[in-house]
Amino acid sequence: MNRKSFINIIIQFIFLLGIPGPGLQAQESNCVLLPPTISIDFGSGHIRDINTVLPKYRHDFTTCPIDGSYSYVSHTSDCFNDDWLTFNTDHTSNAEGNMMLVNASETGGVFFNTSINGLKANTKYQFAAWMVNVCRINGGCSPLPPNITVRLLTAAGKEVAEFITGQLAQMDVPRWKKYYAFFVTPPDVSTLIINMEDNTLGGCGNDFAMDDITFCECVKPAPPVQTEITRVEKPAVKEAFIIKTPPKKTPAKRAPAKKDTTALITKKSVANIPVMTSPSIKENPFVTPVPQPILTRENPVIKQIETMAGEMMIDLYDNAEIDNDTVSIYHNNKLIISRAGLSAKPIHFKITIDAIQPHHELVMVANNLGSIPPNTSLMIITANNKRYEVHISSSEQKNAKVVIDLKE
Repeated sequence: MNRKSFINIIIQFIFLLGIPGPGLQAQESNCVLLPPTISIDFGSGHIRDINTVLPKYRHDFTTCPIDGSYSYVSHTSDCFNDDWLTFNTDHTSNAEGNMMLVNASETGGVFFNTSINGLKANTKYQFAAWMVNVCRINGGCSPLPPNITVRLLTAAGKEVAEFITGQLAQMDVPRWKKYYAFFVTPPDVSTLIINMEDNTLGGCGNDFAMDDITFCECVKPAPPVQTEITRVEKPAVKEAFIIKTPPKKTPAKRAPAKKDTTALITKKSVANIPVMTSPSIKENPFVTPVPQPILTRENPVIKQIETMAGEMMIDLYDNAEIDNDTVSIYHNNKLIISRAGLSAKPIHFKITIDAIQPHHELVMVANNLGSIPPNTSLMIITANNKRYEVHISSSEQKNAKVVIDLKE
C-alpha cells in the first residue's frame, strides 16, 4: 500500500472489528445513523448478477460453487466433504433470502464490483457489510482466512476511501460479523463504485459469504433538552415542589397560593406558602445526555421492578459458558462499569432508591459477543430481602434495559 492510500485510511475511516486492534478506533462519536440510503441484500431466488465482468471470478448457480466462482443462494450444506459449514438461512435468518457465497480464486483478485446511486454529495456515511468464513474449523482445509480490501471509487475511478477487514476467522458454526467504516462523499458525487478484493492467495480454506451491504447517513444528534427543577423537602412529605397557582379565595390566616398559566416552578421562599402534594411531581432524572451506545442501538425493557426505598445490591455473571463476553453498564445514562469481562465471579455494585432518586434505568451494552454469540449474562438484584433474577441477552445492535421504580 502506498503512502497516499495509508493516509487516506487513517483520515477518512473509523473501523470496528469487535475488539479494536493496533491502529483501529472505536465507533465514531456524536453520530446518529439514519435508515439505509442504499441496501444490497441479494434478494431471493435466482437474481440478475449485479457484478460487472470480473477477470478471476465467474457467476455460478449452485449451493457449492467451485474455486473462482460465486453464487447468490439462501443455503448451503454438505459441500466438499463437509469442509464447509451448513447454512440454512441468510444473515437475517430468512430461509428464502440470498447471501453471496464466494469460493475464492487461488490467485486472489476482485470478487465484487458494482456501482450504487442516490448518495448525497459531501455527506458522511457509514458503509457496512456482514461477512463470515464458511470453512469449518478443524475441517479438511488448513487455516487460510480471507482478508478483504474494500474500496469506494468515483465513476471515473478515483479512490474515495479504502479499508481492510482483517482475517475472517474460521468457526465451528456460522457466526456472521459486521464490518463497517465511515467516509465522506466528495463534492458533486452521488454515484460510487464498490470494489472488493480478497488479498489471501490459495483455495482451500479461503472461502466466505457476504450479506446485507448498507450505506447509512450519519447525522449529529439533537442536543438533549434539560429542565431545571427545584425540589423542596419537608419532614412530613416524601417529595414535593412549589407550584404557582391562580389567585383564589382562601380561609383566613392562610397565605394565598399563586399560579401563572405556564405552571412554572419557582425558587421563592416557602415560609408562608403551603406545600402542595397533589398532583405529585417526580424529579426528572434524564438530564444527562444520552450516550452513543444507547442512542444508536435498540433498548428493549426486559424487566421492570417496583421496590420500597433502600439500598439495592446488584451482581452480574456470565449466564452460560465463559466465553470472554464483555459489557459496559449505564445507570441513568451515566457509565458506571466499562468493558468488564463476564465470568463466574460477579461484577458487583450498589444503587440507592428513595424519594430523591425514585427512578433508575440500567442499560447493559455488549462490547463484544465473545466466542459464543450472543452476549448473555445473569443479573441478580437483591432489595428489601427480595431477590430478582434477570436473564440478559445483548448484541451489537440491541442493548438490554432494566427499569427500577420506587413503590409508592
